[in-house]
Amino acid sequence: MPTNVSPEYKKAEEAYRQAREPRDRLDCLRELLRTIPKHKGTEHLQADIKTRIKQLSEEMAGPRSGGRRRGPTHVVRPEGAAQLCLIGPPNAGKSSLHARLTGSHSDIGPYPYTTHLPTPGMLPYEDVHFQLVDLPPVSGDFMEPWLVTALQHADGVLLVVDINDPDCLEQLPTILERLSEKKVFLTTDWQVPDAAESVEQGEADDPFSLHLPTVLIANKSDLDPDPGEVETLEELLGLRFPTLTMSARTGDGLDELGSFLFRALEIVRVYTKTPGKPADNDKPFTVRRGGTVLDVARLVHKDIARDLKFARIWGADVFDGQQVGADHLVSDGDVVELHL
Repeated sequence: MPTNVSPEYKKAEEAYRQAREPRDRLDCLRELLRTIPKHKGTEHLQADIKTRIKQLSEEMAGPRSGGRRRGPTHVVRPEGAAQLCLIGPPNAGKSSLHARLTGSHSDIGPYPYTTHLPTPGMLPYEDVHFQLVDLPPVSGDFMEPWLVTALQHADGVLLVVDINDPDCLEQLPTILERLSEKKVFLTTDWQVPDAAESVEQGEADDPFSLHLPTVLIANKSDLDPDPGEVETLEELLGLRFPTLTMSARTGDGLDELGSFLFRALEIVRVYTKTPGKPADNDKPFTVRRGGTVLDVARLVHKDIARDLKFARIWGADVFDGQQVGADHLVSDGDVVELHL
């Protein structure tokens, strides 16, 4: 962070870290550029902000309708309870796994670099959905230049490897190195989304460094069911990611992912109702642990959040219909009635 920054800049930086929607991130970038101190020591950061504004503006604009056309957009709008991106080396079975988990139509082939563009799909778990985005593979020879942009809205990463491929001993460190060169750091702590493990002094203050909680997916377990293979791999590489063992071919282990994500991301489901009517129990709004009534109101509509006066709530930790304020912490399964 530049020295002698204003409170406005600090506020914009924090807002940028929290923003998930592309439009919100673009507004925050413009505010960062407006409030950053203008002197020689911040010239590099100013240039970085301007570049990101240009890239995000182009991504949001999509392909042009006339004249010179650009390629397809690489920004996947977050949907569901959380967005998770699949990253891995070539031929790790990412796309096959994505197709089995979400029912998507990812391009699948027995050759590397089958995936060329971000492919979103929804993983159902109970009454919520997680958005899984299949990304092109990463290797020492090539990484799509836009891949980091696609990761900006992610809540976490599924790091997929072929547990039977001896080359994974070299592939995983290469992926971590390529990402770190772009200020993307895969972390082990899912309870703290922006935890910066093993980050050098100064990186944690970089508004553009990205710290993503990661689970290691050991794919193709049907080819070698030895449970000790994963532990051996992690020990050799010094990794401590939580690990799930799966097989895209047989379906073994696929059911574990939804419950893992629900627990690890500390998802809180909140159901809404209008006065005099029953609650809508079919489609909950979701926040993370520590979310408030105001956070739920923002998900319903920004105007409701702006005009919210109080709420009535039904749940395990309150009296039925108890009146609460906007800052009241919600719990999983709460029913909330918003009053303007």
